Amino acid sequence: MIRVIGLGLTALTGFSGLVYEVAWQKYVATLLGSHSEATAAVLALFLGGLSAGYALFGRVTRLVVERSTERGRPPRLLLLYGLVEAAIGLHALAFPWLFAGVRALSVAIPHRVSGAGFALDVGLVALLILPPTILMGATIPILTQALSRSLADSTRLHALVYASNTAGAFAGALSAGFVLVPTLGLANVVYAMGVVNLVAGAGFGLLGLRRRGALGDLEGGPLHAVRLGLLAPVALLAGFAAMALQTVLIRVGGLAIGSSEFTFSMVVAVFVLCIAVGSFVVSALPRIPRGLLFGVQVALAVLLVGLYRVVADAPYWVWGVRSAFRDEALGFYFYFVTLFLGVLAVLAVPIGLSGATLPLVFHQLRQEIGGLGSAAGRLYAWNTLGSLLGALLGGYWLLFWLDLDQVFALALGAVIVSAVLLAVRLFDRRVAVLALLPALAVPALLPRWDPDRLSSGLFRERRSDPALWLGPSEAFARHRPNNVVSFYTDDPASSVAVFEAVGADGSVRDVAIATNGKPDGAVGGDYPTMALAGLIPALFAERAESAFVIGYGTGVTVGELAALDTMRRVVVAEISPGVIEAGRFFEARNLGALGSPKTEVVVSDAYRALRGADERFDVIVSEPSNPWMAGVEMLFSREFLAAARDRLTPGGVYAQWFHLYEVDDEVVSLVLRTYLSVFERVAVWFTLGSDVILLGFNDPDVRLDLDVVRRGMARADLAAGLQRARIDGLPALLAHEILPVGVVERLGLEGDVHTLLHPILNDRAARAFFAGGRASLPRGAGMAAASAGQRTSLLAQLRAESGGRLPESDYRAAVDEVCGPQLRLCASLLAAWALDHPGSPERERVLEAARRRLGYPEELAPALQDELLMLHGVRALPPGRVPIEEARRLTGLFVDYAHSAVPFDRAALAAIWRQCRDSRRGVACAEERRRAERLLGSFRGSHAAVREASP
Repeated sequence: MIRVIGLGLTALTGFSGLVYEVAWQKYVATLLGSHSEATAAVLALFLGGLSAGYALFGRVTRLVVERSTERGRPPRLLLLYGLVEAAIGLHALAFPWLFAGVRALSVAIPHRVSGAGFALDVGLVALLILPPTILMGATIPILTQALSRSLADSTRLHALVYASNTAGAFAGALSAGFVLVPTLGLANVVYAMGVVNLVAGAGFGLLGLRRRGALGDLEGGPLHAVRLGLLAPVALLAGFAAMALQTVLIRVGGLAIGSSEFTFSMVVAVFVLCIAVGSFVVSALPRIPRGLLFGVQVALAVLLVGLYRVVADAPYWVWGVRSAFRDEALGFYFYFVTLFLGVLAVLAVPIGLSGATLPLVFHQLRQEIGGLGSAAGRLYAWNTLGSLLGALLGGYWLLFWLDLDQVFALALGAVIVSAVLLAVRLFDRRVAVLALLPALAVPALLPRWDPDRLSSGLFRERRSDPALWLGPSEAFARHRPNNVVSFYTDDPASSVAVFEAVGADGSVRDVAIATNGKPDGAVGGDYPTMALAGLIPALFAERAESAFVIGYGTGVTVGELAALDTMRRVVVAEISPGVIEAGRFFEARNLGALGSPKTEVVVSDAYRALRGADERFDVIVSEPSNPWMAGVEMLFSREFLAAARDRLTPGGVYAQWFHLYEVDDEVVSLVLRTYLSVFERVAVWFTLGSDVILLGFNDPDVRLDLDVVRRGMARADLAAGLQRARIDGLPALLAHEILPVGVVERLGLEGDVHTLLHPILNDRAARAFFAGGRASLPRGAGMAAASAGQRTSLLAQLRAESGGRLPESDYRAAVDEVCGPQLRLCASLLAAWALDHPGSPERERVLEAARRRLGYPEELAPALQDELLMLHGVRALPPGRVPIEEARRLTGLFVDYAHSAVPFDRAALAAIWRQCRDSRRGVACAEERRRAERLLGSFRGSHAAVREASP
């Protein structure tokens, strides 16, 4: 019974240990950043602490056994381990306060964010992480010694301890990523795990107090030191291979499934579960043949060769699974469960064999019952040291020079070398070396992975395709038939590809960049978005002499900013060296951004780069990838936005790119709420299609003035940039303003915000990405928002200058700009055109041309235009009673098609509700009207009432 309880508690400690690793990584990212060096440093500290702990507690276990033997009483190892677990729990309960102190100390000590400054912060982090990780190293040596009944029983028991601890870690990997962190936040997660460790400590302590064991097996003279010999490098190579493989499989999983936190958690969970299964199998063996360990390594090497050859097709197989679940939000968990089972089926045997390696090596080491803990401690110290090397070399350093397939080949080579060493130990050395040395050439002979397949981005495909049934080769060939991968590299941060769209005549029509399989910009199709992301904030900044750009991408934003005559310096923070390396493919199309003397590139995490900057900037532009991608969510956090605001000059502007595709309204509201928690004044402009720019102003009293825009557009440099962004004239530019200054603040967006210590955006964004819908920005239809919008809208100012009626030529330019990318704005402007110019033939021609061009969308239907004019108060209301359903629908149109420049007439909506009739003698209509009034404010008044309302 003591064993069963002990193994159950061991699983519990494995659960908490993995959750700690995830939570600590996110905690430390707020200090070190989320770049690859920071990730490698934290993982090195975690694994280094474990390795030191294994070695230390192996010696401690041996010392306790020796002293107990001398005194003639059983060693209280379970009680000792209970105290260790309790100490981990107490540290966890204090961790949030300790971290706050370390962070304050880092801020107080003057230092730069790179070089020695980074080393200083890593040293501070080490003070936090090393103590508990060293204590975690007590698990294997102490429990192996404490729960073993005999030498014959020790291998089985050791395998059970290792398997139970690893099985707990499997549950922790899934729980941390899918539930705990987004639900509880980092502090509460650490507190909860602290309680788990205290409970485990109490349980082990009680077991230690109750256990009364004889020491007959320990008697018989002094204990002998364990000699690992060739088994030490075998353990080290096993750790290196396992960690390097895990790193590669996580990265390939990101390319195949999408590099979200869910992908990371799932791949790690599968990996850890397979290791646990391998250990459980060893524990179930009735006997262990002498050559089994060698056979396991040979079988593992053979299976890894087979795995290598199918990994590059992973995006194809994931696409097949994805197409079965389409875009139904309810299928999210079923989709990941299916993927989990599929990945488990592929990895169960090879990674299971990897999990069997250490218990089998331990079996070779056991010599005496009293030295089991020492043997386990030294063995796992070597193995974890190998894991540390696998993380630092395979997961970071080697990726500066090698790609993922080459790192996989190195891991395979480590397994083959391990098999050679075991053959030398077990068999005739000369025969073993001669027989196995040729196998060392196998990794070098493996074909390279096809970058076109790896970077295909098929995880964005939600529907089935006939090509799926034709096999991987045909499916990949048909996916992007006109695209050629002209550049590909795997760096420590990401996998970067450059695609060239080739026309029928062989000419290059467009060039695009993709990171981790996700397209992040094309210089042709996306030029307006990338250009306006820099030009719009430069237009409204009090000065535009210095800029900080987060994310290089295609370099268009950098090139446009550097091309401004007033701009003296453009600093670029790019986390991926591969993106900068790919920059040469865009130089001919981005105004020579990298070659500009104004451009300064910093390969760094943007958070640390901003925090360590010595200067302030007039313009800061953030162009990250989508927030469902792991690490990107930091750039949308309140802390990051605050750091950016603090680096703005007075009158400076912060511009944040965001998207309305593959996202939902909840995520959009979360992003806006977080933005508002930092910037008092916010505006939202669209650039192209579903791309929008959030503008945060450092001046709380800012008011965008039409004269400022005119003066800016009169400048040759800015006008040229707007022309390249396909903006032709003032009305066309002003049509891009969706939510003017003052509107977002009055939308009444209530709810939580995204912070580094409670990261919720990546979780919600990943779920929204799975559904693949399209979100809408909240509209400024409420009284306060509409009032503020009409006062500050630039298009409203232009309309007021023309006596309250915008000229038809201006309407034509504005409508041409928004019809297609923003159909609701298009419909609203067309209705406003009819309001200002009733019966205009030009409007009818433009409207009919737009309908034909866009395939007669419902947003441009004649009936909808009539209803919008009804809401403007210029079309007669429907005669007689208005059904409650119709009143609700018209209220929805009032909200969805609200335009700040030309707000609807509230009196018209009030009249609709007065005509409302229902089966409950008007009771339901009255209730619904009150709901609508709570949403929109009072219905009393008209355009004038909205204009006169205090913002």
